[in-house]
Amino acid sequence: MSQWSQVQQLEIKFLEQVDQFYDDNFPMEIRHLLAQWIEGQDWEAASNNEAMATILLQNLLIQVDDQLDRVSQEKNLLLIHNLKRIRKLLQGKYHGNPMHIAVIISNCLREERRILAAASMPVQGPLEKSLQNSVVSERQRNVEHKVSAIKNSAQLTDQDVKYLEDLQEEFDFRYKTIQSLEQSDKNSALIKQEMLALQAMLNTLDYKRKEVLSKIGRVIHEIDMLMSNMLTEELLDWKRRQQIACIGGPLHGGLDQLQNCFTLLAESLFQVRRQLEKLDELLTRLTYDGDPIPVQRPQLLEKVNFLLYNLFRNSFVVERQPCMPTHPQRPMVLKTLIQFTVKLRLLIKLPELNYQIRVKATIDNVLHSNRRFVLCGTHVKAMNMDESANGSLSVEFRHLQPKEMKSSAGSKGNEGPHMVTEELHSISFETQVCLYGLTINLETSSLPVVMISNVSQLPNAWASIIWYNLSTNDPQNLSFFNNPPAATLSQLLEVLSWQFSSYVGRGLNSEQLNMLAEKLMGQQVSYNDYQLSWAKFCKEHLPGKSFAFWVWLEAILDLIKKHILPLWIDGYIMGFVSKEKERILLKDKTPGTFLLRFSESNLGGITFTWVDQLENGDVTFHSVEPYNKGRLSALPFADILRDYKVIMADNVPENPLKYLYPDIPKDKAFGKHYSSQPNEVSKPSDGGGKGYVPSVFIPVSKILNDSTDPPSPSDLLPMSPSVYAVLREHLSPTVIETAVCCKLFHS
Repeated sequence: MSQWSQVQQLEIKFLEQVDQFYDDNFPMEIRHLLAQWIEGQDWEAASNNEAMATILLQNLLIQVDDQLDRVSQEKNLLLIHNLKRIRKLLQGKYHGNPMHIAVIISNCLREERRILAAASMPVQGPLEKSLQNSVVSERQRNVEHKVSAIKNSAQLTDQDVKYLEDLQEEFDFRYKTIQSLEQSDKNSALIKQEMLALQAMLNTLDYKRKEVLSKIGRVIHEIDMLMSNMLTEELLDWKRRQQIACIGGPLHGGLDQLQNCFTLLAESLFQVRRQLEKLDELLTRLTYDGDPIPVQRPQLLEKVNFLLYNLFRNSFVVERQPCMPTHPQRPMVLKTLIQFTVKLRLLIKLPELNYQIRVKATIDNVLHSNRRFVLCGTHVKAMNMDESANGSLSVEFRHLQPKEMKSSAGSKGNEGPHMVTEELHSISFETQVCLYGLTINLETSSLPVVMISNVSQLPNAWASIIWYNLSTNDPQNLSFFNNPPAATLSQLLEVLSWQFSSYVGRGLNSEQLNMLAEKLMGQQVSYNDYQLSWAKFCKEHLPGKSFAFWVWLEAILDLIKKHILPLWIDGYIMGFVSKEKERILLKDKTPGTFLLRFSESNLGGITFTWVDQLENGDVTFHSVEPYNKGRLSALPFADILRDYKVIMADNVPENPLKYLYPDIPKDKAFGKHYSSQPNEVSKPSDGGGKGYVPSVFIPVSKILNDSTDPPSPSDLLPMSPSVYAVLREHLSPTVIETAVCCKLFHS
């Protein structure tokens, strides 16, 4: 079943989440019509490879054209219209930046997988639940409502200022008319009456000036309150959601909404500033005793400028955190002399600023560290509205490289294996905005990054990124690992499940998480409030093992990604189950029932255990020696399960694997993943060229009844089924035993 088919079967609350991330950037109609083709492409790789992204975009447009031809024959007018519009939209938006569509589609597919994983969980995790808090959603709606109300108030005040200007012009005209009369005329009764009218008009002017200043003051106060409270909280929430998304959590939406709010507030403040300038202009033409403008205007203008400074400073954000294109799912881990990308956005989108703001990137080096870095590549670029598909005012650095400066001899001598991956740096950005007489210096920084010099340091570096962003919302605590805090185990388990859903397409269920909890903390009943230390997660060896918990888990992620991904996504690998638990699960099952689990003693290993029944009725279990990535490179795991043979006491090879736990026929579960059908017994002439019989690898095991029997050196027998059948008939058991492959653990 395709991923899209699974999505369509979700409950309505999950479908609403899916609906949120499909828009004109990637219309849902295209996702639906091209579901299988889209899922068959490597969008993740294309998001960091311009040539590959260009080809995929061209192929996408070809696929849309094919759909257009199909619906044209069906005379579906509405769909024809929509597809033509979508094709034009895709061509226009991504022709100059094909990697952007690859990023969008990759993110959409990833988010679908996360939602599918969340839907399979019995309860929502604590972190995700906090991100989807109804109070937060209500605040978002309130912010948008208040911003709209402020904008409306500022526009109404414009009308009041215009009325005040018209009234003052009339007063000025009538006053100058009287002033131009001869002295004798000024004593007439008519003129005295006009003077009284002018006094009344001046009183009205005074009242209107006070009223306009009061309205301006209220607008400024509303903006101040909104920025100090709800908008600041919204921005902090977005930054926290970005942190969580960087370590595999839900995609962080909401930046476009924040941009709309920031832009409207900036427009309102500039509008108020123009109103105050107009009042200053009116003041130069007319003033009087008790005039409120010279008293109140300077204070209001100072407040407006102060709010504009703060608004601009808060609007300068890192939209996409630093990330190496070679490792898109491991952001904030940067390798020396390897390019990384980072994107910034100014949330105040004003046309006057297009190409007017130049941003400079630098590295913040840590105090008390021997390591110093500089940035190589283009580190100064102008923000513009042309590169982003949504027209935001942004800049993306795509060719930055961190370079480590040479230090004095022996300066690295005291650095242990974890010191490098626990040392935090950040990428800083600075620019200057000059607009309408204001000059505002802006600064922002990325989340802390870890600099590595060898790819072997990547797993521990990523563990540091996970722990930091799980444990704190402080964006700049570069001394965090001087005394790293403990993490709540329930939250850590949720993040670990995200590693699987984001990296290998399927998260962990509660049973799998329970096994990980037991591995981390032992046989404790409740772990909701259990606090786990950083050392226990990443540094201390597991009991009786030569590696730490995270090293073990990362090796499993790597194994799944490279060798058994389709089986994992289908949910057929139980994976995280202890030896004790697997026996409990299998003991009452039909002989030949088996399950797949990850090895607890070997890094990056997977094994299978099946249940058998002895002649006396006793139940016995057999576990094959774990397969690692080296062996799985020679033979696909699904083929191993299909072709696996065991030589029993009577020397008759047979496949003991019948049913995947709990009772799924093996071929039904894995049939679609077999690389080819097993060959039938054939004559030499049926084989390939030159009369050879085609050969295949067949995994074979011998159940050893005598523990002193030496294990076989290899687990792969390179022969065809036809040859194996002949050997089985003519060779002695001793000879066959020398060819059998893997040790079998017999219990």
